[in-house]
Amino acid sequence: MTIRIPPIQCLLTFEALARLRSVTQASEELCVTPSAVSHRIKQLEQILGTKLFGRADFSLTTEGSEYLAHVREGLATLQKFPSSAATPGRRKLRLAVTPTFARSILLPRLKQFSEAYPEIDLTLQVSIPLLDVVAEDADLMIRFGTGRYADVEHVCLMKDDITPLASPAFAREHGPFDAPEDLEGVPLLRSPLEPWRTWFAAHDLDWPEPVDGSQFNDIGLMCDGAAAGMGVALVRLKLAAPWLEHGTLVPLYERHVPSPHAHYLCWRTGTMDRWECAAFAEWLKKSLS
Repeated sequence: MTIRIPPIQCLLTFEALARLRSVTQASEELCVTPSAVSHRIKQLEQILGTKLFGRADFSLTTEGSEYLAHVREGLATLQKFPSSAATPGRRKLRLAVTPTFARSILLPRLKQFSEAYPEIDLTLQVSIPLLDVVAEDADLMIRFGTGRYADVEHVCLMKDDITPLASPAFAREHGPFDAPEDLEGVPLLRSPLEPWRTWFAAHDLDWPEPVDGSQFNDIGLMCDGAAAGMGVALVRLKLAAPWLEHGTLVPLYERHVPSPHAHYLCWRTGTMDRWECAAFAEWLKKSLS
């Protein structure tokens, strides 16, 4: 029989809420959001298979009172052991992530994760898809590709649509772009991460893959190049969000084409046995859904 030990942050939250009987006060003491407090209590009750609090005033149930005594005893015991390294209760999580996904998708959301899980110290390491540059010691990896990864377990995080983007000045100078054929003769920025043939085929253009012009191995750099007026970039809309929001890039066409690739969260067998890895994976999937 496998016994699942509740995460320490759930036990700390349970003890604080039982003592303060206020979600707001517990969240302030633990430096997390009120929703994080509620989520942790729900998670703890699911693990234990019993209700710990009454519905109205956070009074403890009989089972909750009994469990609180054990939790306080256990926390008191843990506090007796000094830590010469990190703060007691803190966990380390190393994430290898592609540069533009980190810049456009992950970083704007990371504050929410830190508020929900202040015990987890997250280390971000850069991975480069085409060169297979991945930190060997990473716990979790975000890869961009077809999803056929035999060496790791994985789950699809995010699909996206591609469309040609350019700077407003470039669009005015070289436009109008009313039909797909209007791209003929226009400088096309290239990246092996997002070949033009996908967009060409979707618009019934029998054009070969461009072989001339500037090439980028990083989508963020290609967006910067397009924003600087170097040409038209074929970019995924979600990754291009910062440039679109700031108006440095604009779509040339209304129609968007599904990218044949996607972003995947990958891990080695056994990694999800660590609660910090499972917690991050669950949080990331929800934040992108």
